[in-house]
Amino acid sequence: MASSLSVAVLLCLAAAAAAQLSPTFYDTSCPRALATIKSAVTAAVNNEPRMGASLLRLHFHDCFGCDASVLLADTATFTGEQNALPNKNSLRGFNVVDSIKTQLEGICSQTVSCADILAVAARDSVVALGGPSWTVGLGRRDSTTASMDSANNDLPPPFFDLENLIKAFGDKGFSVTDMVALSGAHTIGQAQCTNFRGRIYNETNIDAGYAASLRANCPPTAGTGDSNLAALDTTTPYSFDTAYYSNLLSNKGLLHSDQVLFNGNSTDNTVRNFASNRAAFSSAFSSAMVKMANLGPLIGSQGQIRLSCSKVN
Repeated sequence: MASSLSVAVLLCLAAAAAAQLSPTFYDTSCPRALATIKSAVTAAVNNEPRMGASLLRLHFHDCFGCDASVLLADTATFTGEQNALPNKNSLRGFNVVDSIKTQLEGICSQTVSCADILAVAARDSVVALGGPSWTVGLGRRDSTTASMDSANNDLPPPFFDLENLIKAFGDKGFSVTDMVALSGAHTIGQAQCTNFRGRIYNETNIDAGYAASLRANCPPTAGTGDSNLAALDTTTPYSFDTAYYSNLLSNKGLLHSDQVLFNGNSTDNTVRNFASNRAAFSSAFSSAMVKMANLGPLIGSQGQIRLSCSKVN
C-alpha cells in the first residue's frame, strides 16, 4: 500500500476538487449539454451494445487524473497515452466522443470540456445497459499534456494478483471494497486473447468447460489470434448486472485479475455479497465511480477547453 500520508494527500486533493466541481456547472453556460451527451451515448449503445463498455473504459483509463489526456492522439512531435501497453489497439469510442464534442461546439462553443464528456458518457453508458446512475460533478478542464509512462505504470494489468490490485487502487485512495466494485465494470465488455491466454491454458482455478470454450478462439501460441475477443461476462455480456460476480463464484472469471477476487482470499465475502445483492453492488459501484471521477481533475484556470478532443488548441 502507498504510505498513509500519500493516500491522505490524494484524498484531500480529491475532496478539494470535488468541492469545486458541480453537477449544475453547465446549467447556464450550456443548458443542453447533458441531454446532448445522453442522447448521443444512448444512440451509440443501441447501435452497438459493446460501445457502452468502451466508453466506460475510456473514462477509467483517463481517470487513473480525469483530464481527457487519454484522448490526445500521437503526432510527429507528441507522444500521448494511446499507445501505452494498457491502451494500444484496445481503446475504442473516440468517434463517439468526437461526435458529441462536435454537437456541443455547435450549441455552445468552447464551453464543455472533453474530460466532462468522458465522465458523463461513462455514467450514461452504464445506465443505457441497465446499470445504476450517479451524480457527476462537472467543471473539469482538459489537459495539454499526456504521459505514456503514467499510463503504463498506473493502470492495473490483467495479470495482477490480489495484493497488486489492492496496492494499485489503494495508491489512488480507493478502499478494497471500491476496488472490487470497480472490477464489476467487467460485467460488460470484452478482452483480447493475449490478455487471458495464460489463464485458460495454465491456471487451475478455472471451470474446465469454460476454459475449453475459450481455447477454441484463443490458440496457445503467442502471436496467433492475439486480438480475438471473448466476453468478460460470459452470462449477460451486454447487461450491467451482478453476473460478473456470480461467474467468479463458478470459477468463470476471464482474466487472472478477475478470478483473484474470489480465490480463498480477503475479498471473497465482498464478491459473494455483490453476487447476491444487486443494490449493494450498485451503491458501491456508484460511490466508487464518483470517487474516481474526482481523481486529479484540472479546474479553474488550469488546462483548457479543447476545441477538438484529440489535440490541444
